Amino acid sequence: MNHRLIFALLVSFCIFVSGLAQTKPSDRPSDDKDDVVKITTNLVQIDAVVTKNGKPVTTLTADDFEIYEDGKKQTITSFAYISNISNVPSSGSRDSAPPPASKKDETSVPPVGPIQRDVARRTIGIVVDDLGISAESMAHVRSQVRKFIAEQVQPNDLIAIIRTGGQMGALQQFTNEKRMLNRAVERLRWNPCSRLGMATLSREEDPRAGGCFYNSVEQTLKAVRFVLDAMGQLPGRKSMILMSDDIPIRREEARTEGAEQVLLSDVRNYGGWLQKLTETAIRSSVVIYSVDTQGLQYTGITAADAVPSSIYTTGGVGSVPERSARLGSLSSSRSRVLQERREGSLRLAERTGGFQIHNSNGFQLDRILEDQSGYYLLGYRPSAETFNRKFHQIKAKVNRSGMTLRTRFGFYGVTEEEANRTRPTITDQTNLALLSPFGAQDLELELNSFFSNDKSAGSLIRSFIYLDPASLSFTSANGRRETPLQLHGVVFGDNGVVIDRVKRDVVLSLAENEYQQALRDGLRDAVRLRFDLPAKNPGSYQVRIAVRDLTSAKIGSAGQFVVVPNLNDKGLPLSGIVLRETSQTSTPAAAMAIPPARRFAANTNLYFGFMTYNASISPATRLPDLMMETKLFRDGKIIGSPSQTPIEIKNQLDLSRLFINGAFRLAPDLEPGNYFLQVAITDKASREKQPSSTQWVGFEIVK
Repeated sequence: MNHRLIFALLVSFCIFVSGLAQTKPSDRPSDDKDDVVKITTNLVQIDAVVTKNGKPVTTLTADDFEIYEDGKKQTITSFAYISNISNVPSSGSRDSAPPPASKKDETSVPPVGPIQRDVARRTIGIVVDDLGISAESMAHVRSQVRKFIAEQVQPNDLIAIIRTGGQMGALQQFTNEKRMLNRAVERLRWNPCSRLGMATLSREEDPRAGGCFYNSVEQTLKAVRFVLDAMGQLPGRKSMILMSDDIPIRREEARTEGAEQVLLSDVRNYGGWLQKLTETAIRSSVVIYSVDTQGLQYTGITAADAVPSSIYTTGGVGSVPERSARLGSLSSSRSRVLQERREGSLRLAERTGGFQIHNSNGFQLDRILEDQSGYYLLGYRPSAETFNRKFHQIKAKVNRSGMTLRTRFGFYGVTEEEANRTRPTITDQTNLALLSPFGAQDLELELNSFFSNDKSAGSLIRSFIYLDPASLSFTSANGRRETPLQLHGVVFGDNGVVIDRVKRDVVLSLAENEYQQALRDGLRDAVRLRFDLPAKNPGSYQVRIAVRDLTSAKIGSAGQFVVVPNLNDKGLPLSGIVLRETSQTSTPAAAMAIPPARRFAANTNLYFGFMTYNASISPATRLPDLMMETKLFRDGKIIGSPSQTPIEIKNQLDLSRLFINGAFRLAPDLEPGNYFLQVAITDKASREKQPSSTQWVGFEIVK
């Protein structure tokens, strides 16, 4: 993996996010912005979590705390409690979130809306150390992470899933889109280069297993360092869930060398690496929670053990106590190995304010998530001796009985300004907007991306851009309004790697009547504000578009999740849905090339069209027999009653590619806001019982 390239991508989009993210004044101290851990000549500020009986405590005051630097009590000069849970009811609230869906019917769950910059959120990097996880443990990891995403992750959470031994892409794209995360989970596989083999605890005499390359522990720690550096540029307090079977503090590594394959032994001490990671996590405001994915292991003798028969014979070891001691020693050795493997990740967790989950097959990810519901910020004025480039230990206390406080272990006496000099600087804000999990809002921009297919062009992802002309810098020339724009499009695969990207310069030139209409209805252009990106392979993609106003240098960006189906598989794939303002029909090709409408008034008809592929033919009529059900959703809840309609097939020359028209009546009492229309198609002529095929489209109801 090219770590330099990965790091540049990670830092670039994170720096942009840091500049974009905003918080409510009531939620954060006004002078601290989005920083958590600050180490400046005027302020040392750390974060702390207080729990009682394992539950977070959120009602303490500054008088309840004491803070010490190198054993010397400090005067607390700044204090705040920061909540990571939004108090504003929204599509991200637990009450409004839809029930989790299984992998088979995940398309029946409404998509989530874009990530809001001004609401509280949890930012979590799940780092799966596939360089240090056995095949046995990886199966548990996949299961538990999938369950975590389905049951615990909320729409306002930002999540990324990263493998230490895989291609990280753009940090796997921090996202709130569960379908994207589930596909990242599916990519979690046992790595043949793992330093552990198929079983978590080998039943051979030496319970350790080797990997493809020497000293892969260091490779794991390097990958963690890159992720921590990048997460440091994200706003607020972040967390990393580090999942591994094997991150020790000290390890005796065996390797072979030379033509005669001489066995060598090196003692590797990772204490220095762990200290550097601790310092990086502290300055990056990242709390590390480690999960010992070895789980509960039986360390006694099993049928898989190759135990010498002499242990059980009279002429062997001898007495029963001697045999018991020999078997007990083997069990103790295995227990010691299990403990040694988790010592390094335990140190990282304890010294960054987190904790470790071990001896648990369930991994207790819900407990970790609850611990991130909020934190206290404690600040004090440092003395001149603080910045002596030496390590300073931090200790904080809470003056309440029965409560537990966790915070950072300490920091090196280097100011934040000095530390920032070593970080790369990125100036291309357009590229950063493409990589950011948030949308840049200098320009008001909306995006509609969907899958389409025709015989000549094949499968593609079509994207229409909507702009508010009031945010653009139009100039008047020859009776027309003109503005030059630069358009950038990029498509990420489900592993976070860029699949394709395009760039185009356009000049929008509008007559005065066109400009006035655009001010009322929004600006959309079927030619100049459209991207078609080829989708050569079926899969899950994330489309991101950035638009720069070349006159004002303002930027707007947006992203959308798109699934490209395999048209050769069984079932009934659907294209994306195009919304229209009138019932006027057109050819399928023309209809799919018209910019979809996005804003509608209540008490009107919502007209839509889409393509179906590979519908079965009824033997009785020699035509497809399809049933369409439409539902309206807002905030994950169905609005009104579903509508079912048989689809009438008329004047269509290609029965394998059907263009479907429909209309949905918008009730007069619908409130303004964002909605989703779901269309589900059932193939009644299919001999095999297939679930309904589902597609979604978002739109806005306006007054």
